[in-house]
Amino acid sequence: MAARPNILWYCTDQQRFDTIGSLNNPHIHTPRLDAFMIEATTFTHAFCQSTICTPSRASFLTGQYPSAVHVNRNGGDFYPPEFAQRLLPRRLADSGYECGLVGKLHLAGAGRGQEPRVDDGYTYFQYSHSHKGPLDAGHDYADWMRRQGGEPAEIMEGLSPDTYRDGAKVKSFGGLYEPTEGDDNIPPHLHQSHWCTFKSKEFISRNRHADQPWLLSVNPFDPHPPFDAPWDYYRRYDPDTLPGSHFEDGDLEHQQKLVDAGVDFQSKPQHPDAWQDKKIQASYYASIELLDEEFGNLLDFLDDTGQRENTIIIFTSDHGESLGDHGLILKGCRLMEGMVRVPLMISWPGHFQQDVVSDALVELMDIAPTLYEAAGEDIPYWVQGRSLTPILTGDAPKDEHRDFVRTEFYGAIDHADGTHATMYRDRRWKLIMFHGKDLYELYDLENDPWEHSDLSDDPDHQEIKWDLIRKNFDATVFAHPIGPPRSMPF
Repeated sequence: MAARPNILWYCTDQQRFDTIGSLNNPHIHTPRLDAFMIEATTFTHAFCQSTICTPSRASFLTGQYPSAVHVNRNGGDFYPPEFAQRLLPRRLADSGYECGLVGKLHLAGAGRGQEPRVDDGYTYFQYSHSHKGPLDAGHDYADWMRRQGGEPAEIMEGLSPDTYRDGAKVKSFGGLYEPTEGDDNIPPHLHQSHWCTFKSKEFISRNRHADQPWLLSVNPFDPHPPFDAPWDYYRRYDPDTLPGSHFEDGDLEHQQKLVDAGVDFQSKPQHPDAWQDKKIQASYYASIELLDEEFGNLLDFLDDTGQRENTIIIFTSDHGESLGDHGLILKGCRLMEGMVRVPLMISWPGHFQQDVVSDALVELMDIAPTLYEAAGEDIPYWVQGRSLTPILTGDAPKDEHRDFVRTEFYGAIDHADGTHATMYRDRRWKLIMFHGKDLYELYDLENDPWEHSDLSDDPDHQEIKWDLIRKNFDATVFAHPIGPPRSMPF
């Protein structure tokens, strides 16, 4: 039997799909991801199942919709222990993998920088939810920073739990920290993204049996706000030369309609100039360039240790960022493309196709069944994702996978309305339903790719609207959690 592959799963936080240089963004510098594309299959239309961290991560680590594992929102006291055995690392650990995690986990509330764990399968666990605290003992990143000669209390920006509710009004949560040469943010050599690389190398180098495979989940906090890139990377971008956000006249009026309806979000709409959107974009891009370099360092380390050939490498993110589009920053109950669509690249030399770009509609929960198959494991009965293996191996057309993708938002953030919404998106059309509000959005993505013209009230589009409402209702019903396998006729 061939050796089971190692798995390096690199998941950034809040990174939009349109942030890779070789994927038609000439303004961002991502040389290592550009090179990795040549070795990987790249999915240009990968969608998260929630625009909020915890439900998205619970979804792709189980291969189920957030509602199916009862993890619909951030801030929960705990991850449901009855679903611990559905976590991919737990099942692979049970089958002989050594599983490690570096960075954030966020399967439960982490508002204080720490979170309770279940039996998640990770035996190597270096935890840092973010670079914003806590500063006390037990925060692995802060402890490492001290050993490097840095003082966390002077370098890290602390947060109290309440600031998460305040969103963009609190600079330490979602604001712009514009560095200068003399007044830097966290410098690269002390940055959490660099710490993730340091600890990942430590895990990869661990002494294990020659035939024992490993899985490593690498979860840096960046480019999640606040927008606080280090000076050495921020200085590489001239904000005046950047395109800025996707914004048109009429966006603020539409967004205000959603605000007036109580739809939850972490910022209130205002003109992108008021957000300093080009400086925010520069910082966001700079943070991604730092991640690009750190990701490349890990690829080099796999080469240096002779493990690259038998390692599946995944690069993705948990959800996107509004980044000034439509007059918004941060995230919440908006299901626009910049929020729901993320990077996804997968490589396994000699097994998966290289230098392939697929525009198939895929969901992040499709990763779990793909990895089960690669590890020689049966796909558990409850998994709702669809394996990407046929596309990765060339046994299926590269641009065909799903007829539609869906995203859920079920009271996902601790805001007053507890808004519920669902998205149904096919190749051309996107329908968003704000449940209990008699409020919809309908976009023709073929003619309006950045969603500036809501057609939900347009008389000429009522037939397609109601057809998509029916399809969305069916998709929501069929997203119910699957029960135990049937073994009896009655």
